[in-house]
Order: sequence, then C-alpha cells, then structure tokens
Amino acid sequence: MSIPPRFPITAEQINTVVAAFYHQIRQHPVLGPVFFETVPDEREIWEEHEEKIARFWRNAILFERSYDGNPQRVHSQRPAVKPEHFALWLDLFDETLKTALPDDLATSWSALAHRIGAGLRMGVVQSQQRAGAVPNLLG
Repeated sequence: MSIPPRFPITAEQINTVVAAFYHQIRQHPVLGPVFFETVPDEREIWEEHEEKIARFWRNAILFERSYDGNPQRVHSQRPAVKPEHFALWLDLFDETLKTALPDDLATSWSALAHRIGAGLRMGVVQSQQRAGAVPNLLG
C-alpha cells in the first residue's frame, strides 16, 4: 500500500519549480553567495544539487523515498547560513511557486515549505548558540 501524495502535484512539476527556484537563487544578491559557497558555479554540480533537492521535495510531497539526506544537519553545519536567510529563501520560493504552479498547488506547497523552513531556521539558531546556553525558542 502506498501513501497518497500530500497534494496532487507531479514529479515533473516539482522538478520545474526546483529548477526555476535555483535559477533565481543564483541571481539573488544575498542568497546567491551563500549557495555559491557550498555549490560552486559549475553546471554539473548545480544539476546534481537541483536533482537532490527535487528528490527531497518528491519525498516530502509524493512520499517517493528517493531522498536520504539530512537537511537540518546540512544547514546547521554551514557557517554562511544565517537565520535571517530563511525569510528571504521563503519569499523567493513563494514567488517561484506562484509563477510556476496553479494557485491551489502553490498554496499547498508554500505551507509545507514554511513549516520545513521554520524547523530548519530553528536548527540554525540553536547550532549558533554557545554550548550550554538556554535554547532560543524565539530565534
């Protein structure tokens, strides 16, 4: 028995959104440099990264089980990733969703992205605190 998708979207639509989003990321004045620190400006490496992120979203939405990474650890271990980047990331992602998808799909995916983004942001906040500090739940 397979799990039904969170909302009715195709793998191809997910791939299209991811490609469009990373096209915008590479041009973004704040987020672009953060990503370029991790993903060099080489076409093959960006294609690999985009495929990995598309697998993440296909897993999160379609339950494909094709992604095996740990996004919380990855984001928390990157010194260039700051808590304030998540609002910029989500704004840009929402713009991409609105451009690439019908409103109902864009709204559903945006809600999921905001929940995931809040968790990732909190993980980054916690990772940047000194050892033994009281957790910053307001981040």
